[in-house]
Amino acid sequence: MKTPPVSGINTVAKRLVGRRDSVLERKTIRESLVSVAGLINRPVKDNNGKLIGKLVDIVVRHGEETYPPVSGLIVKVGQRRSFIDGARISKLTHNEILLSSTKINLQDYQRRSGESLLDADVLDHQIVDVNGLRVVRSSDLYLAPLDKEIRVVGVDISFRSFIRRILPGSYGRRATPEHVVDWATVASLADGTGVVRSSESRAALSQLRPADLADLIEDLSGREQGALVELLDPDLAADALEEMEDEELQGLLRGLPSERAAELIARMEPDESAEILRDLTEDHRESILEEMDNKVSNTLRKLVSFDETLAGGIMTTHLLITHEADTVGSALKLLVENRDRDISDGVVVVDAKGKLIDHIQIVELVAAKSTTPLSELIGPPYPTAIREDTRLDKVIEEFNNNRGSSIVVVDEKNKPVGRILADDLVDALSSDGENSGSGAF
Repeated sequence: MKTPPVSGINTVAKRLVGRRDSVLERKTIRESLVSVAGLINRPVKDNNGKLIGKLVDIVVRHGEETYPPVSGLIVKVGQRRSFIDGARISKLTHNEILLSSTKINLQDYQRRSGESLLDADVLDHQIVDVNGLRVVRSSDLYLAPLDKEIRVVGVDISFRSFIRRILPGSYGRRATPEHVVDWATVASLADGTGVVRSSESRAALSQLRPADLADLIEDLSGREQGALVELLDPDLAADALEEMEDEELQGLLRGLPSERAAELIARMEPDESAEILRDLTEDHRESILEEMDNKVSNTLRKLVSFDETLAGGIMTTHLLITHEADTVGSALKLLVENRDRDISDGVVVVDAKGKLIDHIQIVELVAAKSTTPLSELIGPPYPTAIREDTRLDKVIEEFNNNRGSSIVVVDEKNKPVGRILADDLVDALSSDGENSGSGAF
């Protein structure tokens, strides 16, 4: 496993998760913890002690509740795996499961939307420890009565608990509270229909840097990777995917539905999206592009068609285009509206035919009156523009001459179609050096 993300972010996660008191701090909860692993295969009886069957699994309905309630039990009755509603559990301890009635649904259990099975989906599977910002494996899960329901309140990630589970006798079925982590501080990536969500863990994850989330995703494997991505806000997930190593990202995208992959890739910077799509097989790339809005897919198809040794292959199509008659105030408003994009060095000004006139820096806009027409700010030094088919060595030369943070890219009609950022150029040079064994052209 890789080194966990920086500890500074850990403070943020702890503060967010810690906004509510841990239920494990309550003495009544600690004293009533019941091991899920210890319950599996335990006899299920009615209140008169008559055997009904053996416990196969425990069902929870996942949603936005911090501690998911037990919605039912799967009990082996004869040769069937029957579902028993959680409301009929009259007693549940580490050595006894009693039901209030003997009425049994003799049809085999069928998973419903929104349900997860604690033993099959969560126990012994990977989870994200939000406090520790690491990927761990759940050795055991713990139930306790809370708010008039039996709920999942804790998870044990210690190796000692794994050993405890294989020991014979009652000791192997008893909880060890000193090793239990509050359920509110983990993100469990359950199989089946979705994720066992915790509002606190989602809030904490949303505060992490994309690079740290990328580390967590890369530390997961298989379905858990996709489950964590599903748990994140789409924009945040897209930012995290941009930070992933190429090989890890390709593996993740192969496991995501084309519709979801398209949603995330479309939210990335266009140059990043194009770079990712170039590395996919043609069939996989097309299946993703077909799920996108036509305007977005057409833009990305054009970018993908450029060789990465040309300006068009590393440019982003994110740029703010204005006209001579527009005012400074409208240009600043446009910058504010697009503040979430990597557009911070000003606006491009074009004429009536859409041809490049100037690139006005944000410092010039801030210094001018809001009612001033942009035409009054146009003047030397004029921006250096390069064509889409300009080679990287020429791009480097223009950057040296321009000394700006970006260069405008134009088509054959001198219409702006994109821009190249300094960091994009550095990435392209680094990639070229890795592929060729040299950073020189």
